[in-house]
Amino acid sequence: MTKPSPNPLLIALGSRLRRQRMALDLTQRDLAQRCGLSARFLADVEAGRGNIALTRLATLALALRVSLESLVIDLPSPVAHCGVIALLGMRGAGKSTLGGRLADRLGLPFMELDDLIEEAAGMALREVFTIHGQQYFAELARECLDRFFVAGERSVVLATTGDIVGDKESYEVLQRRTKTIWLAASAEDHWQRVLDQGDYRPISDRPNAFGELQRLLARREPAYSLAQHKVDTSELGLAGSVDALVQIVAKGSGA
Repeated sequence: MTKPSPNPLLIALGSRLRRQRMALDLTQRDLAQRCGLSARFLADVEAGRGNIALTRLATLALALRVSLESLVIDLPSPVAHCGVIALLGMRGAGKSTLGGRLADRLGLPFMELDDLIEEAAGMALREVFTIHGQQYFAELARECLDRFFVAGERSVVLATTGDIVGDKESYEVLQRRTKTIWLAASAEDHWQRVLDQGDYRPISDRPNAFGELQRLLARREPAYSLAQHKVDTSELGLAGSVDALVQIVAKGSGA
């Protein structure tokens, strides 16, 4: 029996619920108990498989300390098949933040190549680099991309690794099989966004760290510029960048 296509409205709603729950550091079981729901049903709702009643959604909103309107405003209209949307950019470009919001707006799944690599390696990215080195990381990223496409192309937003453009084979696969979008930003914004995440490793015992970042960005820009589309996140800001991404996808899908 053919499975029904995922409903973009339910996927977007589930994504919003999950993000807000995690922001409050609540488990699914904690939230379910507060709302009188089963943890299994809540898991289905967050995954976009459960069609929750309005009254129950209102109860969830109260438990999550948000308004009901904030959960349902600007939910997506169905879009035609848009394939894989690959977001490119260095760390701090906004791939995770913008990717999640774009997927939310379009009612699509959101995946991060970093997560696929960690799952395949069985360890955190930092350990992959420390133990095995850059070459192993690039090879593993390539294998994860191959498995991703072997599993079947789908409409999904994919945040790639910052240095994916440095691996010719992986980048060619992305250019061939996805809609590539470069999330560009100034060196200053890249720098500040990483620090805002609480990660001070880039500056630890490295007095010329910012200059290194500027040089790295300059080296990678020619490769990033080969992407099919570019969104300047420094110029547009968060909301404007999301709007620009939605327009790019909608235009390409014929929506």
